[in-house]
Amino acid sequence: VKDYGFMFREEPAPWKERAERVSALAMDVTEVLTKFGYAPTRPAPWLPGMRIIDSPNFDERPPGTVIDTVILHYISLPPEHFSGDAVARLFTNSLDASAHPGFAGLEGLRVSSHFFLRRHGGLVQFVPPEKRAWHAGVSRLLDRERCNDFSIGIELEGSSHRPFTDTQYRRLQQLLARLFAAWPIRYIAGHSDVAPGRKEDPGPYFEWPRLQSVLDAHGVVRPFGDAP
Repeated sequence: VKDYGFMFREEPAPWKERAERVSALAMDVTEVLTKFGYAPTRPAPWLPGMRIIDSPNFDERPPGTVIDTVILHYISLPPEHFSGDAVARLFTNSLDASAHPGFAGLEGLRVSSHFFLRRHGGLVQFVPPEKRAWHAGVSRLLDRERCNDFSIGIELEGSSHRPFTDTQYRRLQQLLARLFAAWPIRYIAGHSDVAPGRKEDPGPYFEWPRLQSVLDAHGVVRPFGDAP
């Protein structure tokens, strides 16, 4: 029997245990965290249905920085598992890297994203948009390096091996519309665009055309030609 520390057990579960697991997965991620006493949460008034889990992994942007870019990523922890609290634990420095082989290499890693969008549409904010989250690493957009300085990072729960969900696209469109209205966003990019050869997200299954209407409505472009 393998127990990965949250809700991943590789053995048949009695009907009652299965019902409890399905019920937990239907809860918002922050409700799950609160239930198990992992991380403080509070409601986010500026976007309905969004929750906040405060990550310590952020700092101030350079003085005078204009926030004009959104960068999209994907993440799943353990790889190809799409439930549980591992991403929240990673972004709050509470992930036990020894709990699963898929966490190898994450010990001591200090990263974050402004937002995390789950496959069922649940949305979590880890860092306020006005602060600098640590999501892009070594990166370059056109003639500017250090994309963390001027970008907002959105992590989609997913991978390079399967499509994202319709619910994720709808929720992402809503989030982008609010961000575009609040900040002078000019560009949107994938992590692979700003860190080519080092990163591949949001990957081959991300359908960029599904964002075109909201991009056009706000004059936002992906400045990478016909990049996949």
